[in-house]
Amino acid sequence: MNQIELYEFDRQGFIHIPQFLTTAEIHSLSCTIEQLETHARSKLDKPKRKISKWGPKYYLCPDHGYHFQGGIESGETLIIEDFFNFSPAFDFLVSHEKSMEYISAIVQEEIGINNSELRIRYPGNFSGTHMGGPLSHKYRYTFNSKGIDCMMVRIIYFIHSVKSEEGAFCVVPGTHKSNFNSPYKCSVNDEPGMIGLEVGAGDAILFTENLRHGGFTNSSQKTRKTLHVGYGPSWMMSQNIATMDEPPYITEETWGRYEAKQQKLFRPWLQKHKLY
Repeated sequence: MNQIELYEFDRQGFIHIPQFLTTAEIHSLSCTIEQLETHARSKLDKPKRKISKWGPKYYLCPDHGYHFQGGIESGETLIIEDFFNFSPAFDFLVSHEKSMEYISAIVQEEIGINNSELRIRYPGNFSGTHMGGPLSHKYRYTFNSKGIDCMMVRIIYFIHSVKSEEGAFCVVPGTHKSNFNSPYKCSVNDEPGMIGLEVGAGDAILFTENLRHGGFTNSSQKTRKTLHVGYGPSWMMSQNIATMDEPPYITEETWGRYEAKQQKLFRPWLQKHKLY
């Protein structure tokens, strides 16, 4: 992360990084995401097997190790967590060199992965705004003598372009430093200060979870698909909603594919299996 990016991340709580993924990476992810979406849609009539501590009921796919909830009708979102287990095509995102260079500049402790989501937002869907202001220690954004020191941060990887009217990721810049909770109860599209971040295929957005954010209404006929990977101190448990505050859900098959540097990013899994 260069000095301009550090300045803008500290000032705004996010940065937009154009052309973060290569053409080959975009193509590989696009094909695999399409396969995963098709597979999850075939399981929509299955009974939900897990109730999250946060409320939603999830289905756990026993053969491919992912959790999902949501729907595919107009206005709905299909959220697929633990997508790493579905295919080796996602493996390169674990210890992705460019990603780790950015994360290491803003997380001072040993780094771990705590979140993995594929979000598929169908026409008519929106994501309500959340976060911003004084939050719990889990989401904190601080600065000390060594520089920026974050807890939870996230990278969104975009496999296709997204315009504002297509449900762009949106933020209220600077709210990661606010001393007040947002007083606004309006829709995400109408919240004062909210801006949409339009992106191209292969772009990435890095942001602190302490920043107020959401997703504009997808008023187009285009389905919006994004991959989210969350990072923070390596001791932090899973921040996927299906497995919140549990060790990350990684299958033995997936674990066996990972190199040592990738396994190290999931310390709670190592501790659970007495390998750390």
